Amino acid sequence: MEVWLIWLVVAVVLVIAEAFSLSAALGVVGAAALVTAGVAAAGLWLPLQFVVFAVAATVGVVLVRPIALRHMHQPQLERFGVDALVGKRAYVLREVTDRDGLIRIDGEEWSARAFDDFAVIPVGAAVDVMRISGTTAYVYPLE
Repeated sequence: MEVWLIWLVVAVVLVIAEAFSLSAALGVVGAAALVTAGVAAAGLWLPLQFVVFAVAATVGVVLVRPIALRHMHQPQLERFGVDALVGKRAYVLREVTDRDGLIRIDGEEWSARAFDDFAVIPVGAAVDVMRISGTTAYVYPLE
């Protein structure tokens, strides 16, 4: 079997393993094995292939991996689902108390409870959505 083909198989196995680990280390080492497969296909002597692999893996782990980890751990910029409703303005369709109510958020009707236990919010009032729990929005009147 050709040596470059062995390096290529190692690269593919490491990249597949990276897909399951998400550590950014195996992918970088897999890329180093891919570079080494290229130089092995060019006919570089086997001990020099190991040197190329070591240098490429070291450069990848030292330079590329921290950048990849920083991108993987960035906070999500967009909120979606029910999290996107928190902070929105809604309008009361049925009086909202600490036990019952109905509001309209972006054209959708939601059951609602007053965020403040003693508040009674009348029909037609504008409210802020403070949090969502299940299918119930907890709201606070805009005043």
